[in-house]
Amino acid sequence: MRIVFMGTPDFAVPSLEGLIGAGHQVCGVFCQPDKPVGRHQNKLQAPPVKQTALKHGIPVFQPTKLRDGTALAQLKELDPELIVVAAYGRILPDDILELPPMGCINVHSSLLPKYRGAAPINWAVINGETETGVTIMYMAAQLDAGDIIAQAATPIDPEETVETLHDRLAQMGGALLVKTVEELAAGTARRTPQDPEQVTFAPLLSRALSPIDWTRPAKAIHDQVRGLVPWPATSTDILGDGVVKVFAVRETGEDTGKAPGSILSAGKDGICVACGDGKVLAITELQAPGSRRMAAADYLRGHPISV
Repeated sequence: MRIVFMGTPDFAVPSLEGLIGAGHQVCGVFCQPDKPVGRHQNKLQAPPVKQTALKHGIPVFQPTKLRDGTALAQLKELDPELIVVAAYGRILPDDILELPPMGCINVHSSLLPKYRGAAPINWAVINGETETGVTIMYMAAQLDAGDIIAQAATPIDPEETVETLHDRLAQMGGALLVKTVEELAAGTARRTPQDPEQVTFAPLLSRALSPIDWTRPAKAIHDQVRGLVPWPATSTDILGDGVVKVFAVRETGEDTGKAPGSILSAGKDGICVACGDGKVLAITELQAPGSRRMAAADYLRGHPISV
């Protein structure tokens, strides 16, 4: 099938590679513009999807706007049968949605209609979900509201972070996409409207989510930490060393009568803190201001804590 692919970050790469490996004619790739990197922001870095496309000799387009007619003209020239979108980062206008004869489909990293929006993997972990997955759906004018074509589910391990879950869902999305495109070509693909009563949202992340409220239950804090790595990461100021980023915690299973936020012990097994439900969390990995990310035991060698 003749396909235009639209995607930008690492998550989209397995989907693009899956289409190429399945023998489809990916006639063009659209992604976000290169971003400045480095200490002085004086170097440009191509997004992962662009790097993959160029490796396979596929033309790359990086429009800054989609509504000025330029992207539409480029797409008309490419003449795709199908447009596939995976974490592109832009909303497609109606004239682009209506262009390909087989429509526009999207690879979304949740089990829709749950977690529509920009950060579905993070919010599934933050909210303590035990299962998530990927959805292939037709695109519609409303964000992530199109009819569902196919889904695949996977459990979320209680200790799993958003980083490992992201990588697993990316691979699942690529595999499910290839299968779905085959069904579309054969005319056997299903189309199921989303249940509006089951819709939830996954908005963009921000640093406002970072501070840890130790009056919350230990599990809720644990899920918050797992869901915000590597960015924006959780943070706390209870260690007496300014605002410290917290990258990993462990539920100890212990009970305490101490006030939430009290430091109960600090040693090789971590920095144990009382939580709002009387349970104890151990901070096991952190980053002090101006320092690197490290194990709590390494941090304590230069920052002894009085309990």
